Amino acid sequence: MGSSATSGAGRSDLRTYAYVTAAYWADTITDGAVRILVLFYFYQLGYSPLQVASLFLFYEIFGVLTNLFGGWIAARWGLKSTLVGGLSLQIGALLMLALVPPVWLVVPYVMVSQAVSGVAKDLTKMSSKSAVKMIVPSNASDALFKWVSVLTGSKNALKGVGFFLGGLLLSTIGFRPALILLSAFVGAALVMVLVAVRGSLGQGSATARFTQMFSNTRAVNLLSAARVFLFASRDVWFVVGLPVYLRSVLGWTFWEVGFFMAIWVIGYGIVQSAAPRLMRRRDGRVPTGRTAAWLAFALAILPAGIAIALGADFDPATVLVVGLIIFGIVFALNSAVHSFLILHYADGDKVAMNVGFYYMANAFGRLAGTILSGLLYQWQGLEACLWASAIMVVAAGAISLALPRSKSGATASVVPAR
Repeated sequence: MGSSATSGAGRSDLRTYAYVTAAYWADTITDGAVRILVLFYFYQLGYSPLQVASLFLFYEIFGVLTNLFGGWIAARWGLKSTLVGGLSLQIGALLMLALVPPVWLVVPYVMVSQAVSGVAKDLTKMSSKSAVKMIVPSNASDALFKWVSVLTGSKNALKGVGFFLGGLLLSTIGFRPALILLSAFVGAALVMVLVAVRGSLGQGSATARFTQMFSNTRAVNLLSAARVFLFASRDVWFVVGLPVYLRSVLGWTFWEVGFFMAIWVIGYGIVQSAAPRLMRRRDGRVPTGRTAAWLAFALAILPAGIAIALGADFDPATVLVVGLIIFGIVFALNSAVHSFLILHYADGDKVAMNVGFYYMANAFGRLAGTILSGLLYQWQGLEACLWASAIMVVAAGAISLALPRSKSGATASVVPAR
């Protein structure tokens, strides 16, 4: 009787994981498609690459705030509330762009729509990743690493698919019809969550206080600090510097740039999904903070090497394509380890708040990287962006050296609450 009940619970958990993952996939594909739709549409209207990049500034800023408040909301009312909220806001953001007269599509209006889209994306991400911790048994660290790697890796691969979809829709049915079609797609995911996901995904607590969002667990704080530098190191050259360099210096067409970046994101996601197999140890142990540290130090070699090669007048196209592929592989493994460690370290009753705090740091890193990418490229070009990336990854590795080497070390290192 007990075995049957356990089996039933396992099947229920698997179905919940499937529904949550499907909703996350729908939002991810849409998010990637909208990025390309906005990018290409406004580039065609005559906006410069840097002006187009500025359209996404609120997207990143509101990601910081969303993760901060989203974790608290989920702790009070359950993860289903933030998942439903994220999907609903994504529909609103799409319709904002699709249903207004062309004269309204000016920079401030588009920035607001992207802010709503950023809130939607981060609410959905925080909810989906926190839900994995709720579903996987607390003593199954290897299963947790596998499930979160599949969720995170598939998300990044499907974001690349979204890049392709956005370009395809723009060239076939146009900007507004594409947005309406995507809103219907997200709407279907929202209906699925409302109908199929039972309960609130975690027990909400009316006693959860906003001040608890700021983690008092040393391991979570250290990992969050490392995450800021890790993701800033990617975006400081990937968001503005790289695409502008490929377009303006190497003469690639905008479609070639978009295609290359889409392929890179898909490959990055595949490596993330495969991380548990690629990093499997004979003793069966899961990654630790030391793993994250050494992966970061290995990663730092790559942007520095690319900068040196560009300065030495090697063929820039070859250097960038090969360098970015290797960078993507090592970065994907490092990111997969981080995504596992935050759930591994998170307190069982505060998982949503721990994850929200951590992804607030992630969003802050993306924001800092995006701003610095434009500033450094305009100041000294792509090589300056690459050297900044190398310095940031070294900082991420140095912080990761202080992370605990076991779950017991993580839970023991709690800073007294004030």
